[in-house]
Amino acid sequence: MKSLLHLAAATALAVNSVTAHYIFQQFTAGGTKYPPWKYIRRNTNPAWLQNGPVTDLASNDLRCNVGGGVSNGTETITMKAGDEFTFTLDTAVYHAGPVSLYMSRAPGAVADYDGSGPWFKIYDWGPTGSSWPLRISYTYNIPKCIPDGEYLLRIQQLGLHNPGAPPQFYISCAQVKVTNGGNTTPSPTAPIPGAIKSTDPGYNINIYNANLNNYVVPGPRVPK
Repeated sequence: MKSLLHLAAATALAVNSVTAHYIFQQFTAGGTKYPPWKYIRRNTNPAWLQNGPVTDLASNDLRCNVGGGVSNGTETITMKAGDEFTFTLDTAVYHAGPVSLYMSRAPGAVADYDGSGPWFKIYDWGPTGSSWPLRISYTYNIPKCIPDGEYLLRIQQLGLHNPGAPPQFYISCAQVKVTNGGNTTPSPTAPIPGAIKSTDPGYNINIYNANLNNYVVPGPRVPK
């Protein structure tokens, strides 16, 4: 009986440690907050692990989360370059770390795109003093200068709360068709995986023993 109780306690602890996370699941554009997963690719983790992180820097799951290399029925929203959008989570981010937005242009329909092409970063939310951008939603704009086309629009929160363990990536990708764009080719670009390396100071930092005023968000710089 005692062993059964220990097993039950261990199982409950494991489940709680996994479910104590978050996931970007809703997309807002044009003032409309759409239902979860309408325009965001849903990962293929089981329901109890839906909001779990990715930790392998070499994994293709870093692109759009586990199983996110296929559309799996996700719809594509049409937006004008310069339009505002918002990613909303199931619960507010509470693991310390930066948030970044990336885009990757599909060679054709984004629903058929696995994210294996080049990615460019469009924005970073880093620390302000000793405070991290812990929110339930993040809002920005489609860059006005990028060419028309269909894109994966990726949001990434990097959990740095457990020094000594692999940082945790919380990732989702929306499918967006951009119109009324410009003619600028964004640069620099980087592949995912590959955009972030284990040697990047902003990736391997001990946030409890560092001057965050000098913190650099890992990955490529935001094009100017």
